[in-house]
Amino acid sequence: MGKDTVTVTDNATGKQVELPVLRGNMGAPAIDVRGLSRELGYYTYDPGFMSTASCRSAITFIDGDEGVLMYRGYPIEELAEKSSYLETCYLLLYGQMPTKVELDEFDTIITEHTMVQEAVRRFYDGFRHDAHPMAIMVGVVGALSAFYADSSDVHNPRVREIAAHRLIAKMPTIAAWSYKYSLGQPFMYPDNSLNYTENFLRMMFAVPTEKFVPNPLFTRAMDLILILHADHEQNASTSTVRLSGSSEANPFAAVSAGIASLWGPLHGGANEAVIRMLEEIVDSGGNIQDYVARAKDKDDPFRLMGFGHRIYKNYDPRAKIIRKMCHELLAHLGAENQPLFETALELERIAVEDEYFQERKLYPNVDFYSGIILRAMGIPLNMFTVIFALARTVGWISHWNEMMEDPESRIGRPRQLYTGEAAREYVPIDQRG
Repeated sequence: MGKDTVTVTDNATGKQVELPVLRGNMGAPAIDVRGLSRELGYYTYDPGFMSTASCRSAITFIDGDEGVLMYRGYPIEELAEKSSYLETCYLLLYGQMPTKVELDEFDTIITEHTMVQEAVRRFYDGFRHDAHPMAIMVGVVGALSAFYADSSDVHNPRVREIAAHRLIAKMPTIAAWSYKYSLGQPFMYPDNSLNYTENFLRMMFAVPTEKFVPNPLFTRAMDLILILHADHEQNASTSTVRLSGSSEANPFAAVSAGIASLWGPLHGGANEAVIRMLEEIVDSGGNIQDYVARAKDKDDPFRLMGFGHRIYKNYDPRAKIIRKMCHELLAHLGAENQPLFETALELERIAVEDEYFQERKLYPNVDFYSGIILRAMGIPLNMFTVIFALARTVGWISHWNEMMEDPESRIGRPRQLYTGEAAREYVPIDQRG
């Protein structure tokens, strides 16, 4: 942290306050504005907290202008190529790459925690048969706190670690069962002979009457999706987990709140929106140029989903990585002859070559490719956000754990700019006109 300051002067009173400039290891500096209210009586106004750093964090760094994403200092490109999801989980949770012994031990711990209480299984019966899987996820994950009362001691590092292990381990089971419940199929219990991603796919797609053989390409594709979505700095759902956890709520309640936030279409539903857009194009006759023209028309509310990113002003680094897997998977499945995937590939080509998209940096993003991959694997639209939640669980719990260790952490209490009525006198009801 540097010693620079910024001087703020209240022109009405002539009072001044020196505000420290805080500098991290990377990224833009931040002005510590806490002195504004203390010295001058002012608060800052920042809808959506787009210009406000709410915490210090050593987990994930994003440079949207340069298209950089790093977990604990490791570029996402290297992790996607060389790591596995569980190794990435260890990195995010503990801050360093594990040794072979540490990773084996972590793998064993997670594998041995994948089952849930039988009472949790019966909890699903309380939902309607057509309940959205995300609704089930919110309820079931929140209900875990009723089964693990020992997790309420949030200031005990060992208790927090066990809670993290439980969440990472049980989320695939809870997610897959939400899918099975919507189909009316028997739940598949975890199989400890399979790795993390294989186990999830088995619980999703296997049935008790048939032997399940994991598809290696599907496993690689899913593991890649999980790595790329494991964390993304202080997004809406992560900030929700931090805000919920700041009251010292148990970790299951905090993560359940994060799932609820992720459910919103502006956050976790983007890859689902991509498929709906592609289906609309195909159903209308497949004239892609008409939709491209509509996207360019400023008076037309239509927007191409899966292109551009509010954070990345350059190419989404995750999109570069997942694009190759997307093309490999479609080639493997022979999907080139399917209208939806042909439409996706043609739309990708136009977006990459068209000057309009190039000038505005509207490149295909990670949601564009992940949506196509999940659809190609036979995963229904209502499970897309569930898989996002599964991947992001480790990011949520890592941020929650970091917050619990931060001596500057306080219960979240944003201020407001009040625009309601000034003080009014109460008039008895019989005297009101």
